[in-house]
Amino acid sequence: MIGQFYSVCKAMFRLPAFPGLMRPILLVLLALAALIPAAPMPILAQDNPSGLKLPRFVSTRSSPINVRVGPGTRYEIAWNFLVPGVPVEIIQEFDTWRKIRDFDGDEGWVHQSLLAGTRVGYAVPLLANGEVEMRVNGSSEAPVRARLAGGVRVSVSECDGAWCRVSASQSGESGTYSGWVSQEEIWGVYPDEVFD
Repeated sequence: MIGQFYSVCKAMFRLPAFPGLMRPILLVLLALAALIPAAPMPILAQDNPSGLKLPRFVSTRSSPINVRVGPGTRYEIAWNFLVPGVPVEIIQEFDTWRKIRDFDGDEGWVHQSLLAGTRVGYAVPLLANGEVEMRVNGSSEAPVRARLAGGVRVSVSECDGAWCRVSASQSGESGTYSGWVSQEEIWGVYPDEVFD
């Protein structure tokens, strides 16, 4: 049985005898074809247990949440989310379990009941040690309503592909600021994503 398998594998890679320069040309063409990367196939919504597209952003529903190394309670806990409302990206689904990626790029599995469709994000300045400007409306010419430090959590209510309507509260203060932030300065929404 093993000998039969070996000869089949050997036959699969055997090139027919070509006279002259045909064999080296064929080998070069095969080598070049092997270097061409296959185009990644998008994951279709109907291929997922939830029927929703992947990847997508959601938020954590409660606290604490155990993030596991695999899709099930029999897998070890990798880390915990200690506060609710943390933005995460769902990158894979298995039955009722969702593989998520957090802001730091760490990945793990959580049960779907621990996630919510509420959109939140983090302010991410384009310049190092910069601030994210929250404007009165979705225009770079609009007056600045507030300046958000990097890492401030914002609730996202809508995005038009360039700007997102957000609200944020400053720790230690009772007020909430609402306005528009450039979409490219929020981790928790995709570039050009539109929703309301």
